[in-house]
Amino acid sequence: MYDLLIHGGTVVDGTGAPGVQADVAVTEGRIAAIGDLVGNDAREVVDATGRIVCPGFVDPHTHYDAQLFWDPYATPSSQHGITSMVMGNCGFSIAPIGDESDAEYLAAMLVKVEGMSPTALAEGVDFDWRTFAEFLERFEGNLAVNVAGMVGHSALRRTVMKNDATVRESTPDELDAMKALLAESIEAGGLGFSTSRSFTHSDGDGLPVPSRTAAADEVEALCAVVADYEGTTLEWVADGCLNGFRDDEVDLMARMSLAGRRPVNWNVLTVDSARPDDYRNQLAACEEVAARGGKAMALTMPVLVGMNMHFHSFCALYSLPDWGEIMELPHDEKMAALSDPEVRRHLEERAASPEAGVFSRLTGWDRYRIGDTFSDANEGLKGRLVGDLARERGIRDFYCLLDVVLADELRTVLWPGPTDDDPASWLMRQACWDHDHVMIGGSDAGAHLDRMAGASYTTEWLADCLRGQQLASVEAAIAHMTDVPARFFGLRDRGRIAEGWHADLVVFNPEVVGAGELQLRRDLPGDSPRLCAESLGVERVFVNGVGTIVDGQPLGALPGRVLRSGTDTATVPIPADA
Repeated sequence: MYDLLIHGGTVVDGTGAPGVQADVAVTEGRIAAIGDLVGNDAREVVDATGRIVCPGFVDPHTHYDAQLFWDPYATPSSQHGITSMVMGNCGFSIAPIGDESDAEYLAAMLVKVEGMSPTALAEGVDFDWRTFAEFLERFEGNLAVNVAGMVGHSALRRTVMKNDATVRESTPDELDAMKALLAESIEAGGLGFSTSRSFTHSDGDGLPVPSRTAAADEVEALCAVVADYEGTTLEWVADGCLNGFRDDEVDLMARMSLAGRRPVNWNVLTVDSARPDDYRNQLAACEEVAARGGKAMALTMPVLVGMNMHFHSFCALYSLPDWGEIMELPHDEKMAALSDPEVRRHLEERAASPEAGVFSRLTGWDRYRIGDTFSDANEGLKGRLVGDLARERGIRDFYCLLDVVLADELRTVLWPGPTDDDPASWLMRQACWDHDHVMIGGSDAGAHLDRMAGASYTTEWLADCLRGQQLASVEAAIAHMTDVPARFFGLRDRGRIAEGWHADLVVFNPEVVGAGELQLRRDLPGDSPRLCAESLGVERVFVNGVGTIVDGQPLGALPGRVLRSGTDTATVPIPADA
């Protein structure tokens, strides 16, 4: 007798092959049989007639490290069919830590750099661990998804160097201590090493996060530690991930991959027809790494991620050239500056400058839709486009937007309409999805909670493939979100529907699958807010053969596992080793 029988669905197995009508049987958490299984007994039978049955989706880039402590379902990702995920990216793991001061530092860093709620972190995470082994142990038996954790450079540096981690390079003894701590963390199951050298990443004090202060030789030396362990990988983010890689960044990415003898992935490849040279530069960087014998993989999103903006607190607008010095002023000084015609002119010009890089996609001021407002002057503006309002008032779009924001004392919620939502950009994205050095992912789920909502990319893309632009077949999209990332990380027996493989499965209705409108919910600890999109058409999710989601809602079961390097992953050779 089978434990589970999913009957009558169209099985899309994750390999990219056409879907076939078949039943799927599960025993003891693994797929026992696929085919015509009518007449076989099972403890649970699911009627999947008219539905698609596919492997659970694998998210290669999340920041659920903290949220999992109060939300073992990693919502909303699991509700959109994610069954396995990688956290601890960009050097921002929350283990190891040396003492309470390290915990306080890392929490403040997550608030600043990943947009996490300080109240939610204070109420939801106790930081009652020191080693990476103790950190992972906290999740055993307490997960509804499978989770792998990268070991973050900033945590390593902070633990070893304390306050000096943000202001100077390491000594040989300190580097040796970091290497030993990384080795210990990987031996405990860490998936690999992650780091950041991105100008966008600053800590709670406004200083560069610790990894940004490290010498390139330190980064390379830590990557070399990973080479000694089975089933490990590398991840980083740098200035070039946003603005196009410099020669020194390409060189370091190659050195990282070659030292670690592992692939390195980076986040995120943004495709914009207005800046075609940028994405070509980034793909050329990956090709250069391959030419030197390494492997670099760019993550890219197949949808435009919904996000909002405020002028009163940190968001992506702060990263526009010269904007930071204005946006970080005290409230009254900021109000005065944004009212100054000269400041307005300067900000508008700098936002449109070549230095804006990927952030230039935020400068379609006419496409901004006004969200919640907080003044009598703005009564009735919710839902209006800034461009329409500007024409009525006879002023420039940007100046109109600032007038609205100032009337609300900077609290206005703004929904940007990205400039790269044009046919040419979409055709460029379609062409790059199948590139050897591109992988779908980069949701940042678990971070930037009240600013953006990338967790729903799986269902959004399926909807677009089935009923929207149809730039990819549903079989190709599923392969990109299941087998491709599973093979990249070397996940053993996951990412496909195949006999003997783990039963991470999704059953969805192709006629309605998708994501609802973004809503601001206050369901984090301390009633802290986050943006979420409802899952549509995801009828069943199974993790290791156990049902976790029915009709988009968690069931309460916790069958997820900590995916440990070497045990749950196998080494993926880079070209030099292949």
